[in-house]
Amino acid sequence: MVKNAILRTALVSMIAIVPAISFAQSIHNGPVTRAQVLQELADLESVGYNPAMGNEVNYPENVQAAMRRLEAKRASEARVAQQDLSQSGYGAQPVQTGDAGGPAAAGNGEPPAYLHH
Repeated sequence: MVKNAILRTALVSMIAIVPAISFAQSIHNGPVTRAQVLQELADLESVGYNPAMGNEVNYPENVQAAMRRLEAKRASEARVAQQDLSQSGYGAQPVQTGDAGGPAAAGNGEPPAYLHH
């Protein structure tokens, strides 16, 4: 009895990992590590996907819906991070329109002091 439950859970988990592997490969266009697959599964679980509740009838729709929620979550986090960056004062330097702070002009008529060293 317990053995059947363990086998069933293992089977459901294996079935749940297959889409995560294919999803990860489509993003990275190459082989993925076991750690990347496990991270993707953990990310899917963070948006409500439960691989242990694999129902053969609703399985594809459930994992696809979780993938859409995960993409929306990642996009939202990226927007928040971009807003935080733009408001923090850090990030890219503003474009300089004047000469102040620019490189020194070469060829002022005098040889540099270190020319012969």
